[in-house]
Amino acid sequence: MNFDLPEEHRMLQETVREFAAKEVTPRARHVDEMEEFPWETLRAMGKLGLLGLNVPERYGGMGADALAAALMLEEIGKGCGSTGLIVAAHLGLACGPLVFFGSETQKQRWLKPMATGKMLGCLGLTEPGAGCDLRGTRTTAVREGDGWVINGSKMWLTNGAEAGLAILLCRTGDKFSHLLVPTDTPGVQFGPPEKKMGLHGSHTYAVSLEEVHVPAENLLGTEGRGLAQTLQVLDGGRIGIAALSLGLAEAAFDAARAYAKTRHTFGQPLIEHQAIAFMLADMTAEIEAARWLVYRAATLRDQGRPYTLESSIAKLVASEMAERVARDAIQVLGGYGYSAEYPVERIYRDARLMTIGEGTSEMQRMIIARQMM
Repeated sequence: MNFDLPEEHRMLQETVREFAAKEVTPRARHVDEMEEFPWETLRAMGKLGLLGLNVPERYGGMGADALAAALMLEEIGKGCGSTGLIVAAHLGLACGPLVFFGSETQKQRWLKPMATGKMLGCLGLTEPGAGCDLRGTRTTAVREGDGWVINGSKMWLTNGAEAGLAILLCRTGDKFSHLLVPTDTPGVQFGPPEKKMGLHGSHTYAVSLEEVHVPAENLLGTEGRGLAQTLQVLDGGRIGIAALSLGLAEAAFDAARAYAKTRHTFGQPLIEHQAIAFMLADMTAEIEAARWLVYRAATLRDQGRPYTLESSIAKLVASEMAERVARDAIQVLGGYGYSAEYPVERIYRDARLMTIGEGTSEMQRMIIARQMM
């Protein structure tokens, strides 16, 4: 059993780490406070090939594996949670379904521009009455002539109005299917970005769909297999959220440790007080434990082995760990931790979503329990 990353993965990790230090971290506070979608950063990532990291080379991507994607999201998330979530949604929830289920024509038309950073993508699953229970989906796609007519609504679309393509889960008869919907199609109407606790630079939308016509060839994958396809996509997406959680926790820990080294109380550095040292020790232990769960889930996927259980475990543990670490980082900084002057309050707000998005912690526990049975 080898716990060392392969050389190509270490090189990628270092490249992304340097990019994040130069392009991502310095803009994180501005992105959050101004609620600004980080187009400049994303264009720079596109030029490096990072927005198509695990897309096959023949479609403009780098052909990297799931472990590489996890390492990238960890480093980007460490710099800025908003940017990390944008990239995770684009790669895992939009490029991913096209790689898995897309026809050659669909890949040439949509995947290529998405992989090269010319276009972002999004996935629409959640509805006002359907969250984790996807069987509650009410958006319909009805076959008419040589196309589909879509009616309904979706919510919580990450990248929604910024994306060029939305992949929507729709009810087709008594089953469910995925439809590819260009976001400029008549009848697609996005609301304003949702006001959220954190991740302010990652915009999230509700969208209404009224008599939206798309051609028959915009069916993604197999008609009636939408739920099964969605579950396959979400297995991979959870690894992305787990990796992003890992990065957020590392950023919070780094800030807390740096502060504890320089802040003096009662005649000595804060870090020399046992209460603080033990708190930082617990953070370190939790981060390292989560790290190997994330890397293991990604490695199993790369090996073509079942990983549903492992991805849920990684997502559950890493997301809940990130919230605890961010909370404790604020505690180490005391009053300063509650101030926007330091990054830990932003990191805490950003980390709060990780136990909700891509399936809540409660849903992960259900998945784990069912896998055990």
